[in-house]
Amino acid sequence: MILTVGTKVNYPCQGPCVIGPVVKKVVDGKPTRFYHLVVLDGGGGELFVPVDKAEALGIRRLLKRSEIPKLLDQLKKAARTAEAATAKNWKQRSVDNLRLFTSGSASDLAKVVESLTDLSETKALSPSEKWTLERARKLLVCEISEVMGETKSAVAEQLDNALKAREKRNEEAGTRSGSASQPNQGVMRRA
Repeated sequence: MILTVGTKVNYPCQGPCVIGPVVKKVVDGKPTRFYHLVVLDGGGGELFVPVDKAEALGIRRLLKRSEIPKLLDQLKKAARTAEAATAKNWKQRSVDNLRLFTSGSASDLAKVVESLTDLSETKALSPSEKWTLERARKLLVCEISEVMGETKSAVAEQLDNALKAREKRNEEAGTRSGSASQPNQGVMRRA
């Protein structure tokens, strides 16, 4: 993947960045070319990534505008296995979330937000899980904001609305499954 100056990319765990000029630095006595990345999260961070390792590190182009509605729809869908997310022990959840978080995929970040949001509705999150949820949300908001040209607060509101729609579907599914588990409630049977 060849990146040009001004291209916006996503760097795993850092979020959206803009490609600056390629710079040459001497590392271990060898001249090496680096992409100069400026992080777009408002913090003003800079990164230098070896040109030949950019793809292996998971750097990818930002989502396309047409992919954003699909990502938000993913967040709106009712939880498939909320019990499965809470049934795992904290150590396995941590490993799973770390794997998803570091992949750099927007879809994987959405999965982290989904699972930890679902979990937070049934029990208190650990400090580590809270940080992971907040960071995953922030990275999603930053990328969607860059792609759509909207403010981060407007995108955060869209994310919240998608999660509220999810919560509502979960409640409706719980109500249906609760009544389905006792179909003959109130009916007397003869012995």
